[in-house]
Amino acid sequence: MRKNDHFSVPSVNISIVVSPSDHFRLRAFRCQFEPQVNTMRYTMYERLVRRGILSGADLENIIAASSGSASVAENLLTARGVPKHELLLSLAEYFDLAYREYDESVIVPRQVLKRIDAERLKKDLWFPLSVQNGTAQVLAADPADPAIVDNIRKALAVDHIEFIVALPSDLIRIIEHNQDLNPGFPPAAGRTPLAKVRTFLADRRSLYAGTRTNLARGRTGLAFLRTGVSSITMSVVLYRVFGAGYLSIVELVLLAAGIGMAFDGIRWYLPVRKAAGAEPEIRPSDPSGGSSVLTSSWEGSAPRFVRSEKVLAASELREEWSSLSPVMRRRFLASDRTDYAEERTLLALIRTKMARARTGLAFTRTGVALAGLGIALIRLERLHTPGWAVFDAALICLGGVTIIEGLWWYVPGRKAGIEGARTVRALNDAPRIWDTLFPPSHRRPAAQTGGACVWTAGLNRSPGIWATTGLALERTVLAERRNVMARLRTVMARSRTGLAFIRTGMAVSAVGAGLLVSFGAASAAWTALEVLLILGGALFIVDGLYWHLPAENMRKELPYCFCDLEIAVPDYGKPARTWARAVFSHDDL
Repeated sequence: MRKNDHFSVPSVNISIVVSPSDHFRLRAFRCQFEPQVNTMRYTMYERLVRRGILSGADLENIIAASSGSASVAENLLTARGVPKHELLLSLAEYFDLAYREYDESVIVPRQVLKRIDAERLKKDLWFPLSVQNGTAQVLAADPADPAIVDNIRKALAVDHIEFIVALPSDLIRIIEHNQDLNPGFPPAAGRTPLAKVRTFLADRRSLYAGTRTNLARGRTGLAFLRTGVSSITMSVVLYRVFGAGYLSIVELVLLAAGIGMAFDGIRWYLPVRKAAGAEPEIRPSDPSGGSSVLTSSWEGSAPRFVRSEKVLAASELREEWSSLSPVMRRRFLASDRTDYAEERTLLALIRTKMARARTGLAFTRTGVALAGLGIALIRLERLHTPGWAVFDAALICLGGVTIIEGLWWYVPGRKAGIEGARTVRALNDAPRIWDTLFPPSHRRPAAQTGGACVWTAGLNRSPGIWATTGLALERTVLAERRNVMARLRTVMARSRTGLAFIRTGMAVSAVGAGLLVSFGAASAAWTALEVLLILGGALFIVDGLYWHLPAENMRKELPYCFCDLEIAVPDYGKPARTWARAVFSHDDL
């Protein structure tokens, strides 16, 4: 490689300074007044004609087809079979400059990157390597372009520029590498933006977990409320049956305890009712194995998640996993972990909706019990007195309102249960990203089917790169395990919701059957209501079994149910067979 030459091109008036590299500055001066850009492009690659790699006519046709674009010219020349090093040598000879190819070691200090727009540099085809003491060292595809020189001076605030020539494709890859991007990916595919998305998703999961905790608190409050109302009712029934007497102390204690528990239950429930449905939801997207990117933007009080368009040739790039550099692998793994985080967040949202359904069912059971008790008190002739009719009617009305409130919680939760089962089945049947890393034998080429596909750090591996990439792989493995556990929790939440259906159905049928047995079928209207309660409860029981039994079968198919969980503790400076193991029993989990 040739030594870099120092030169200076003022932004308005061009001064030609005599130096050992006169002809480059003269060419830069000439190119400003060249009537045809194609002539300059032809001169750049004239060395290819002298060496017999291309004919003059072929080069003229290629330059004419490129429309003066350096990127298009490079692509057309490469398509004609011109070696990359010949292109670089031609540019180096024309500009009398050193040249630089793409290499992952070309890293620019962060303070320099802050001063430039990387996406704009991909269009202008230049990139600063260093800025110091008013001098910038810059890679450029066309150092003779006065507009580029002016842009560099304005962007970097320097007086002197040391150019190094590079091909447009190498320049774009160097820029993308410093953006922490794989070829062709948008800026959101960098590991830092992806980490930001995962942080937002973790915030959503924390919010959903808090909501589920509040719903559990609300259900506990409803249990207090049911117990309190039962105590109040027992006190009232005892007074109506036995009147005032020695049992009055017991009746007063039951009444006071019931009132206290009822108010305490309402105090627990009302904040949950007020906050129900307040948390924002995420819209699920379709992960594509790293060929598209999940992006986030903050809108108001919550982030918004959007998936980018699929990156062309990303799938083909990933299929070449064994030939990717460690940095490129880590970028794909970071995208995979983000997709896994989105999946866990979606499953957390579904579990939250099913928790709402269970809360609604608890309300429904409470309402049916209250209404049934009120009906029984009204129909008991010995207890039916005009003075207490208002209390009995109030129990029935309170029960009806409670049933309606429970259905308000129940309907969205039931939809979430159906969505959860469909989602888990789709996720279990979907192809896994590990098919790319460790393809099954029937998908590998014939030459690779002789042995197992193993990716471990051997004794001859240096721990530096393998430690970083290996840890990224281990984090992704653990993320996949967390997702399997999240699917299991979703299935078990559906099973619990099914059991809540069954409990509600049994409660409703028991009330109807109890009233029918106690009072008989003397009244057609009451009998119709009791039969309706029995049938409604039976439908709840059947619906609960429909939810519970498939969830139980699915639970048995998923791991981490009854066995111990063993996780490797990686030490990438040692062979994998020597890594320690951490074992967690089922009881610990």
